[in-house]
Amino acid sequence: MQYDVVDLIMQDHREVERLFDELKNHPEKRPLLTPVMCGLLVAHSRAEESEVYPPAKDAGGQDEVEHSQEEHAEAEQLLAKLLDCEYDSPKYEKALQEVIDSITHHVEEEEKTVLPGMRKRLSAQRRYELGEAFARSRADHLGELPGQATREELLTQAQNLGVTGASNMTKEQLRKELEKAASS
Repeated sequence: MQYDVVDLIMQDHREVERLFDELKNHPEKRPLLTPVMCGLLVAHSRAEESEVYPPAKDAGGQDEVEHSQEEHAEAEQLLAKLLDCEYDSPKYEKALQEVIDSITHHVEEEEKTVLPGMRKRLSAQRRYELGEAFARSRADHLGELPGQATREELLTQAQNLGVTGASNMTKEQLRKELEKAASS
């Protein structure tokens, strides 16, 4: 069966929104759902970065992809901060709200610009091919948490951002470049 990558991405968005609601309204579920939500977001991001953003960039969406990549870097920093909080602390509440605000903003922009652009600029067959690649990559990354990206994944993120000289950078240099992009 074939799945359109745009539909798969939007399904993940709805699931993350559901998890946000659970985390906000059912604090007793936080010890179990926080790592689930973080793992889903990391897997989703890695799959978009490796399988979706390069063809979207090639199809005329360079500015949109670079902006989305910056937001992924910011979200990963916020998720790492959230994971460092005690689940019943005010610090957790604040960190969760920062994650929700950041991800909600990203989802709204992506669903308004990047995804409609992909539907318009890419054939249905290409979207199905990307859907298969996205689902496979996402499955490969499930369970990973913020901060666990390999050098190759950081290099892909830097290339999506248009960072020059990225292929010659160490893993730590790439991480610093991405942190700069997230805070700009």
